[in-house]
Amino acid sequence: MKARALAILGTGSDVGKSLITAGICRLLHRSGVHVAPFKAQNMSLNSFVTPDGREIGRAQALQAEACGIPPHVDMNPILLKPESDNCSQIVIRGQVLGKREASAYFDDRQGLWSVVKESYARLAGQYEVIVIEGAGSAAEVNLREHDLVNWPVAKLADARVVLVADIDRGGVFAQVFGTLDLLMPDERDRVCGVIINKFRGDAKLFADGVKFLEVRSGLPVLGVVPFLRDLMLDQEDSLDLDLNRQISFTLDRINIAVVLLPHMSNFTDFNILASETDVALKYVTIPSTLAEADVVIIPGSKNTLADLSYLKRKGYVPALDNHLRIQRELIGICGGYQMLGRTVSDPCEVEQGGMSCGLGYLNTDTEIKETKCTTQVEASTEDGFLRGQVLVRGYQIHMGVTRRESEFPCFKVRRHSVMSEEGRLSNATSEEGFDGAIRNDGLVWGTYIHGVFDEPGFRRAWLNRVRMRKGLPPLDALVSKTVTVRSQGELDRWADHLSHNLDLTRLIGNRHI
Repeated sequence: MKARALAILGTGSDVGKSLITAGICRLLHRSGVHVAPFKAQNMSLNSFVTPDGREIGRAQALQAEACGIPPHVDMNPILLKPESDNCSQIVIRGQVLGKREASAYFDDRQGLWSVVKESYARLAGQYEVIVIEGAGSAAEVNLREHDLVNWPVAKLADARVVLVADIDRGGVFAQVFGTLDLLMPDERDRVCGVIINKFRGDAKLFADGVKFLEVRSGLPVLGVVPFLRDLMLDQEDSLDLDLNRQISFTLDRINIAVVLLPHMSNFTDFNILASETDVALKYVTIPSTLAEADVVIIPGSKNTLADLSYLKRKGYVPALDNHLRIQRELIGICGGYQMLGRTVSDPCEVEQGGMSCGLGYLNTDTEIKETKCTTQVEASTEDGFLRGQVLVRGYQIHMGVTRRESEFPCFKVRRHSVMSEEGRLSNATSEEGFDGAIRNDGLVWGTYIHGVFDEPGFRRAWLNRVRMRKGLPPLDALVSKTVTVRSQGELDRWADHLSHNLDLTRLIGNRHI
């Protein structure tokens, strides 16, 4: 291992480790350093498909983009996708191992640690610097013997450690001092500084706080990072989705309600939609909220059957029936697409087993399979969906086969990346050559393509169709192209923000800045 390493650990979950890591990666990349991200083990329902058809955490895909390199499974060799409070699907080097309860998972720590070491060694042999992201708190004392992602990795890489604390949630002094107090002496010696993240207000008012932290801890505060509003970068967790519920629906915009499912996955599918100037998008937990929506989206799910049961139990079906009765649109993405059909069955007990009647809005039937489909996709709209062939790009992550009976498909698949049994990458069309289904009246449609709204041409064509249904004039395609261009510059905007608010020389050293 020749790479230098910097580890970004936190005082807790959702303190901003993922974005701090991405920003530092971007700054190093811009200064000419050959840098890569690494997170040994990630627990997240937001995942991404690499160019070779493997699955990793969405945050590591963003960090790879920040580094100017393609995402690779070595950047996130272990991915845990929670299916319930006690059980997760285990993805090792991008492929499903199976599902495990926590106790059974920890029983194989030695084997899992070998995977981590091998992946890190490959990265360290290819890059000058590795920026390591930790998980949860740096002081999870009850999990110390099972740790695969924080201190064992920092020691493996001989990394300097930066501790990130979130002042927005309050108690920042207790976060920092409590964490440092619980570290082992050799761990404490690796900590080179503290970053105070998500500060709101006048940072000058926190000058005394910075001094107190430095005197009491003996560590430098490397920066106080102000909260950056309207940042269009995918977040690691969905813990901040409550904020989106405060958005108000209005008559002059397209009002989109995304149903907040208990096992919702890949909520990042809708970030670009929420950034459109003529869209009001919020996540909803109350069926009555749907009455004000022009479009309802049922998102992806890590447990389709459980979330389908949730929709029925919570009274969403009458609300959805009424939504369609007044000629408004309903969309399902991945697991949501499966729920829109007549039946969902799980004969192999991949999720929880059994069969359930779907919502019945599409004449489709889904069977959950043991083999997961993970592929990047390029497709175009079919005439029954939008006029002409409009390009979409995205990726598929699903464990199910959906059969259409009478509906037309939404998209014709031009190509997708697939991994052969020998591990070779190839481009091919899907077995059927089509994706999704759309009802004859165009009001109900579903797709397996995550990121379906990312291409500005499709996004604007679809939004204009909704606008016309609402009696609003269409907007020029340039409106959505501008949103996409802005989103593509957000990594640099975030990196500039960090550059202005962190002491990068003390953080990384003169050699790389």
